[in-house]
Amino acid sequence: METRIAEIAEQINKEYEGRDVHLICILKGSLFFTCELAKRLTMPVTIDFIQVSSYGSGTVSSGNIKIKKELDESIEGRDVIVIEDIIDSGNTLSRLVPYLQKMGPASLKICTLLDKPDRREADVNVDYNGFDIPDKFVVGYGLDYDQKYRNLPYIGVIEFVD
Repeated sequence: METRIAEIAEQINKEYEGRDVHLICILKGSLFFTCELAKRLTMPVTIDFIQVSSYGSGTVSSGNIKIKKELDESIEGRDVIVIEDIIDSGNTLSRLVPYLQKMGPASLKICTLLDKPDRREADVNVDYNGFDIPDKFVVGYGLDYDQKYRNLPYIGVIEFVD
């Protein structure tokens, strides 16, 4: 994971050379990834947080989003990178991106640690992708199951037994 995060950071460093970047960490799952990525960026970086929910206590996205925590800072005129832990159906980002675009950023890109392209229901343009993964429920490194397992220092698959 460290190697891939460093590669993504290098790509961002090249694309944004000489510019400031504003990272939006989607809480809570993206916190670990955002911190590791930000440490490797060489330009001036500011970080803000938004909390969006599309899962209840289950393992399947509801398709609806609820903004539980708004941004603290304006993104108008700023180069913004939204940091996501995992893109599954794409429903969350397909609703969040237009919401953020209405705030007038100079640019808006999406960076995710994990992507499940086979599960995509909504069109989402991912600019920076760590890993494509199969349709398994994963936890660790910020990802949770019912608010548990975020603290694992690795990403693992949960298998449910009926």
